[in-house]
Amino acid sequence: MSTDRYARHLALPEIGEAGQNILSKSHVLIVGIGGLGCPAAQYLAGSGIGTLVLNDFDRVDESNLSRQILFEADAVGELKVEAAKRRLHLINPDLSISCFPDRLDESKLLSVIKSVSVVLDATDNFTARLAINHAAVQARVPLVTGAAIRFEGQLSVFPNNGSGPCYRCLYDDEDEWLGNCQGNGVVSPVPGVIGTLMALETIKVLLRLDSSITNHLHLWDAKQASWQDIAITINPKCLDCQT
Repeated sequence: MSTDRYARHLALPEIGEAGQNILSKSHVLIVGIGGLGCPAAQYLAGSGIGTLVLNDFDRVDESNLSRQILFEADAVGELKVEAAKRRLHLINPDLSISCFPDRLDESKLLSVIKSVSVVLDATDNFTARLAINHAAVQARVPLVTGAAIRFEGQLSVFPNNGSGPCYRCLYDDEDEWLGNCQGNGVVSPVPGVIGTLMALETIKVLLRLDSSITNHLHLWDAKQASWQDIAITINPKCLDCQT
């Protein structure tokens, strides 16, 4: 471990050498290498996470370049996971990266999630979010989830330890109306802010640091620069964590 590279972490009592060693041995899955996944991956790579697992079947499009900060113009047409891998290795050559450039079916998704320490849901469609939550609950792997649309963002952390709510306790199959940024638009810095916070919350989960976001929904109004906090309770009819 490079003491110079991680000097600012080593100076923190909450991290120090022991904490940095934990980060270096951690495996983190990011599903969705877009507006949320790019900044999350960048900060996790820079922070010394040992292994990043990247999953996205999409290719870089010119419309991505305004907010998906890992990609440059020459990456248009390239698989996002491969373009991201190349850039992340420039940030941290010691980083181990595994790529899955396809849609993971239920069995494969569960298998991959079982192999990691934390999973980040950085997708932009509701079906994928429910599938990731279902697998994370089954595997009892912590889930960090974020979303960004228009001038709004949201962030939640679910430990999935069997004693609290899960993402599906908050939403159900009838909430597909939530939409995505493709149809509704998003101002570029919003996913950057939320994705960065997803990286921070992931580090806190790995280091077992307390967080007010755990089992809460944090809503950000970027126009007003204000946050709203909503406590999430267990839905006794939840199809994932209560069956």
